Amino acid sequence: MRTGALMADLPGYGFAKVPAEMQRGWQIFVARYLAERSVLVGLVLVMDARHPMTTLDRKLLDWFLPTGRPVRALLTKSDKLSSTEGRRTLQNLLALIARDYGRAELSAQLFSAVERIGVAEAENALGDWLESPSAS
Repeated sequence: MRTGALMADLPGYGFAKVPAEMQRGWQIFVARYLAERSVLVGLVLVMDARHPMTTLDRKLLDWFLPTGRPVRALLTKSDKLSSTEGRRTLQNLLALIARDYGRAELSAQLFSAVERIGVAEAENALGDWLESPSAS
């Protein structure tokens, strides 16, 4: 396992109520950070299951996918959907990913911290990233 692994969080930067100029500056910084930080082993893209694949989500993917490193989309708040709605949302997102990105390194899953839906699955995926030889 990779020693000294860190996780970086960009909490709500796309939704912060700040002047447009400051938001543009953040976007430039994040784009460069995602594209140029060679120590990053992957990206966990957190999406609200009720509103997946926003314009900002697409920008993050466009900035990060060219690095060839994996992306795991977590459809959070999945406990707010019925099981049928959750499955349909995930299937729709996976179809959109296949159509628009066609990338094996881009995966998605349902997630809810409240109901512990997908927690073990996410832990396993991230653990695999940290244990892979390329993560050293």
